Amino acid sequence: MPSVTELLPLIALLLATGAFAGVVAGLLGVGGGIILVPVFFYVFTVAGYTSDELMRVCLATSLATIIVTSARSVASHHKKSAVEWGILKSWGPGIAIGAVIGVWAVGELDSSTLQLIFGILGCVIAAYFAFGKSDWTLTKTMPTGITRAILSPLLGGVSVLMGIGGGSLGVPLLTLSNIPIHRAVATAAGFGILIAVPSVLGFVVQSPDATPPFTIGYVNIPAFLIVIAMTLITAPMGAKLAHAMPVRPLRMVFAVFLLIMALNMLRAGLGA
Repeated sequence: MPSVTELLPLIALLLATGAFAGVVAGLLGVGGGIILVPVFFYVFTVAGYTSDELMRVCLATSLATIIVTSARSVASHHKKSAVEWGILKSWGPGIAIGAVIGVWAVGELDSSTLQLIFGILGCVIAAYFAFGKSDWTLTKTMPTGITRAILSPLLGGVSVLMGIGGGSLGVPLLTLSNIPIHRAVATAAGFGILIAVPSVLGFVVQSPDATPPFTIGYVNIPAFLIVIAMTLITAPMGAKLAHAMPVRPLRMVFAVFLLIMALNMLRAGLGA
């Protein structure tokens, strides 16, 4: 167990990351998990916890914070009547089922594989945020029928494998389906709740062998509390910014930041 002096810089890093994640969640609708997972992994590793359970702890703790962050973000966007509640209702069951399947998959995969999955998909998401345009569309309406039945659990399952809310995958899906970017960001925050609640329930009822102190199932309570203390403050700020300014320059900065973290996770997964 590290000393208090050694833990203080790590706590400061978690506070700063929580603040940044909250702004990004409100602004871009990505839930913050895409930032939190690699930071959690770094913090726990520096603190001396390097078991094969560690990546699962990072994913589960990130998803736990997303429940709070996404709920706060949705509430802020709802005040501006930007949330497409019909989409959330019709896509919700499939997303939740996919999240449960994702929890099972996380339990079957080793830490290195989970790191590689995060790194590869993180690079893809970074490329979308860097080069994608909000006016790109593939269809005039959201998919229904068999297409929705396939895509909704896929969205939920892949998000759990990365420890993220639905925004990183949901915003592209919504904008490509002709949903305006501000409404896509608001609705994707709702995807985060649909993903995080069932998956976190699945993670907390498990009994892992080796996890950091004060961890319930796979959710580390101190890291969770430190992060949400900041995201509760900053998520509404991000939501206000989303309706008040062009986000293109911020998307580019976020894409570079995400690419660096994704490549670092790839390096860790490959053992380099």
